Amino acid sequence: MATTHNIATKGRVQWLYPLSIATAIAMLVAWFPLGTLLHQQGQLSATAQQIAVIQREQQALAAQQRTVSTRAEAAMLARQLYQLVNPGQSLIQVLPGTAAVDGTGGGDPGYQPLVSPSSIIAPVVAPTGHRSTSGWRGFVDRLVRTLEFWR
Repeated sequence: MATTHNIATKGRVQWLYPLSIATAIAMLVAWFPLGTLLHQQGQLSATAQQIAVIQREQQALAAQQRTVSTRAEAAMLARQLYQLVNPGQSLIQVLPGTAAVDGTGGGDPGYQPLVSPSSIIAPVVAPTGHRSTSGWRGFVDRLVRTLEFWR
C-alpha cells in the first residue's frame, strides 16, 4: 500500500512543476505588459529618426557656414536674400512689368496711348437739394450738414 501512495504523489508532483512554471510565466506577462513595451519601442524609433533628421540639417548648416565664412560671400548673400547694401549705397529695385500680349504694356499707365481732351466726358453733378445761402446762416447750415453724423 505504501508503494501505491508514493506513486500517486509522484504523479501529482510531476504535473505541479510545469503548472507552476506556466503560472509564473503568465504572471510575468501580466506584470510586464507587452503592448506598452512595443509602444515605447515605436516612440524610441521615431525619436531616433527625428534625431537623424536634425543631425543632417546640422551638417547642412555647417557646410553653409563654411561657404559663407568669407566677408565677400556674406555680403553677397545679404544683398540677395535681405536686400541689404553697404553704407553709402542705395538700393533700387526694378519691378517686372506686366506687358500685354499686343505690346501696349497693359499694367503700366506710362505705356498706354494718350487720350485727347475732347473725348473726356464731363462728370454730371446732381443737385443736393440744399440751396446755397450766404452769410452767417449759410455757415451754420454747412456746419450742421458736415456734423450730421453726430445724430
